Amino acid sequence: MSSIEARLDVIGIVTADMGRSLMFYRLLGLAVPADAGSQPHVEVGLPGGLRLIFDTEETIRSFHSDWRPGTGRMSLAFRLPDAAAVDAAYAQVTAAGHHGELAPFDAFWGQRYAVVHDPDGNGVDLFAPLPASS
Repeated sequence: MSSIEARLDVIGIVTADMGRSLMFYRLLGLAVPADAGSQPHVEVGLPGGLRLIFDTEETIRSFHSDWRPGTGRMSLAFRLPDAAAVDAAYAQVTAAGHHGELAPFDAFWGQRYAVVHDPDGNGVDLFAPLPASS
């Protein structure tokens, strides 16, 4: 049996409120066009060629009439330059009214780590490597 030659190309997010979701991801530094909030489908190019796409629930139902929001979890992880940047990003996102699941902490695996939720309840990890202890 031969292996499948596949590479991750797209991370998809189905959103109940496109404008609110895009605002959230702009806070994390994604270059989302200013006028994209009213679109039913938005693609954002990421470094390395990966794409993050957003579709409204209505867009998904347009080709999958039985689709319903599920309870499955999707998580994205955003690397920040340092621990202070994790704290600042968490503060900015939660101050904008988004849910903070885990406040920033120094994780045993060597990262400053926090989790916030996007407007649809998807987990978004914020992390930065901690300086090596001597």
